[in-house]
Amino acid sequence: MKRIPITPRPDWEQKILEQGFLFYKEDCYYNESAVYEFTYAEIELIEKATAEIFDMCLKVAEHVIEHKLWDEFLIPDEYAALIEWSWKNDQPSFYGRFDLAFNNGQIKLLEFNADTPTLLLESSVIQWYWLQDYNKELDQYNNIHEALVAHISGCKPYLLPGKLFFTSPDNMEDFMTVKYMQDVAAQAGLETEFLYIDDVGINDEGRFTDDKGNPIKNIFKIYPYEWLFDEPFGQYLISNRDECYWIEPPYKAILSNKMMLKYIYELFPDSPYILPCMALKTGETGTLPASYAKKPIFSREGENVSLVLQGQTLEETGGEYGDEGYVYQQYFELPEFDGRHPIIGSWIIGGEPAGMGIRESSGRITNVTSSFCSHYIAKEVKSEK
Repeated sequence: MKRIPITPRPDWEQKILEQGFLFYKEDCYYNESAVYEFTYAEIELIEKATAEIFDMCLKVAEHVIEHKLWDEFLIPDEYAALIEWSWKNDQPSFYGRFDLAFNNGQIKLLEFNADTPTLLLESSVIQWYWLQDYNKELDQYNNIHEALVAHISGCKPYLLPGKLFFTSPDNMEDFMTVKYMQDVAAQAGLETEFLYIDDVGINDEGRFTDDKGNPIKNIFKIYPYEWLFDEPFGQYLISNRDECYWIEPPYKAILSNKMMLKYIYELFPDSPYILPCMALKTGETGTLPASYAKKPIFSREGENVSLVLQGQTLEETGGEYGDEGYVYQQYFELPEFDGRHPIIGSWIIGGEPAGMGIRESSGRITNVTSSFCSHYIAKEVKSEK
């Protein structure tokens, strides 16, 4: 893996705007002054790791459900049956994103964005069109868009009759991610409609409706389950279990929870991809390792994360999380290129690896100020005999 400085396209801003990338300016998010180069062998390692980690994650979900570890994951008991039902009925799931550290040939799982992953439009569309302008003869680990269209098309028989609604909060990144997914679903042949999460209603019969009072039978969301479970609105997920399918399905509340990092280590302590991890809830005490990443059980966008190296705080971020407790994952050093630290966002679509995007940071914690960079696969030079 190499980081290579490049010259941005003269009309790059106009092009990505035309491609629907509207939030590229926020915190200087999109970076076209550098690109990451990979070998085919490195891509094969990342793809293999992604597939194996996903299989382990499914076993974690099965373990949590079988042993009813709801308290461990801070999941209210009233939602247990809903989660079990969504798992046993294999409710439709579209996607997920692993955050992977890749350094000196080692790949480590940092976390699984299983419920509300973003980084999607830029990983699938934006960097692909960048590559066509940069050098269309090069390849890229990116089958994300095609995989999404094919998988969502294949999910149609498993949805309830009616439109597939798409919803998000009034947040530009979440909104554009959901709008991109809506476009993908339309390409897959589904009838779709968008509405903000605040416009999802409940009628007199206690059924989900859109802002015009029409019934919602299928709905894709970017809105975390832990938020839904903590709101009066959430009770209707239970009573509407057979009347409205939510995507991602409720069992993703297990896999998106940082407590999953503790259990994937307990179940697979010898995996080369899994870092040792322990958990402490609010009020609990325990002996911590000398070097670790401290992460809230519920968190988004790198908030309230601390990195401790040999007992000394290296970096930390603020935010609104942490009252629920933390996991303590063994520290793993990210590579550094020109003062930047990249992590790989490796996509799983319909249970299969499908491509990746890269975010890089001046520090070691990836958060809202981190930038997106494109990548390509270097051509192999054949040796002459």
